Amino acid sequence: MTTRSTGQSWSLDIALAQGGFDALHPEAKGTMEQLGHDPADFDKVFALVKSGAMLPKAWATVAGQAERRAAHHEREGFARTAADLYLRAAVMWGRAQYSVFDADDPRKAAFRQHTDHCVARLGSLRGNRVRRVVLDFEGQHLYALLHLPAGPVHHAPAVILGPGMDMIKEDYIQAAERYYTSHGIVALSIEGPGQGETRANGLTVDLTNYERAISRYLDHLAGLPEVDAGRIGMFGISMSGYWGLRAAAADPRLAALAAFEAVTGDFDTIFDRAQPTFKHNYMYMSGFADEERFDRELAALMPLGDLVTRLTRPVLLGIGEFDELTPLGQALATYERIPAPKEMRVYEDEFHPLGGVAAEVFRFGAEWIERALNGELREPGRDVRHYVRRDGSTADGTADPDWWLGAAPTALGTVRRAW
Repeated sequence: MTTRSTGQSWSLDIALAQGGFDALHPEAKGTMEQLGHDPADFDKVFALVKSGAMLPKAWATVAGQAERRAAHHEREGFARTAADLYLRAAVMWGRAQYSVFDADDPRKAAFRQHTDHCVARLGSLRGNRVRRVVLDFEGQHLYALLHLPAGPVHHAPAVILGPGMDMIKEDYIQAAERYYTSHGIVALSIEGPGQGETRANGLTVDLTNYERAISRYLDHLAGLPEVDAGRIGMFGISMSGYWGLRAAAADPRLAALAAFEAVTGDFDTIFDRAQPTFKHNYMYMSGFADEERFDRELAALMPLGDLVTRLTRPVLLGIGEFDELTPLGQALATYERIPAPKEMRVYEDEFHPLGGVAAEVFRFGAEWIERALNGELREPGRDVRHYVRRDGSTADGTADPDWWLGAAPTALGTVRRAW
């Protein structure tokens, strides 16, 4: 536990009790729906929550209800209904296990077993098009889910779906089918070091092993007969946008990157000014118990700095105007340093979850990656910027908010070098 998370836990409990999930993550329900959460399930869960300690019970309670209904429909022979319910149960069991931060807590393992069972039943009912992947990695293991289009597939484009720091591979099951496999694209939803099963089985995240893990996933995809090794991209949100940028700078096989909500500025904001749960979670992911040591040995080295100057493949960045984890000025400063063909979208009045535009973001990100992998959006010097307003109109040629009146801050943000 960090000093702030211990001392401020009462304030988070009050926020949950008074305002529900929206008080912590404004409009995030839209994003959660893209990640497979049925709105009715989501409301049932948070009707049961008055403090953070109640989250695992609430998620497990409603997950169990969905799983039992799924089993009923499977016994009755209604495969599509059962599969949909197993998906709903899987993402909720995943939330339940995520809410337990002690890797040795037997409840975490029990929730994970239910998650795996629901995914296995879902995969079976959908013709084995959702498959579990376990890869050797630096003496330990990485865990992912492979999502395949229906019918014969050969040399198709592929996309790595990267989860944020508080997500798991199961969170992308619905998005993989809706936005990728239904369009003939192979998808791999991953867990990197520090996440989900990968962390539960002992692999923590350090400064550079997440991008090495992405390279290991690239190896796996490139070896599949279904995949065209020259057309593999990545969609990442939040911290996975950050890790994706690091990976794209290190491994040119990543042919395109769409990163939304990426943490691209100083890490003082996410770890010392944002909700204390972010730092608490990342310390768990990285295996640090000493906060001062974490600050010195990891957090201080994490800003991207000039690393983005190594990017050569098409990059799309999207961020909310009032993202709590990366000040907009710092995000724009990072964008300026990217030499690759690039595009930036700033969404008016949106916060970190991009909940108000989540459906648009997931669809646009997928279509953008598909076009990039098919050879478009690669012209040298490409620099496309948009400010996406709430009223539906879009400013072209600039991503600066209207209220800046063309007078962008003279110093968009100071970002420490990563080395």
